[in-house]
Amino acid sequence: MSNSVKEFNDYRAKMNEVILSKDNLVIKRLFNLDTQTYSEGALNIKTKEMLGLVASMVLRCDDCIKYHLEKCFEQGCSTEEIYEVFAVANIVGGTIVIPHTRRGAEFWEELIQK
Repeated sequence: MSNSVKEFNDYRAKMNEVILSKDNLVIKRLFNLDTQTYSEGALNIKTKEMLGLVASMVLRCDDCIKYHLEKCFEQGCSTEEIYEVFAVANIVGGTIVIPHTRRGAEFWEELIQK
């Protein structure tokens, strides 16, 4: 696993543990709702993760983009599929999404090289 992928996952796990240890019911419910949203349903998990990736790119959240890219990778998305997702995000979000596409492409390259 590349260094930045490992660093991202380690930091995310560490801070989620800190956040959830505070026993805040609203935050725990929000985290659970997020988990349930991306579970199998009328749409399969792969499709939901690609939708999450588009939304994250349009909202310009680099951490969310990395998270959904890794989930897309785990769901077997091809590079061609990811670049179609990037294209949709750029059409919907406009040129302001281009820097996030660059960072997303860099993270994707790290994922496929691991």
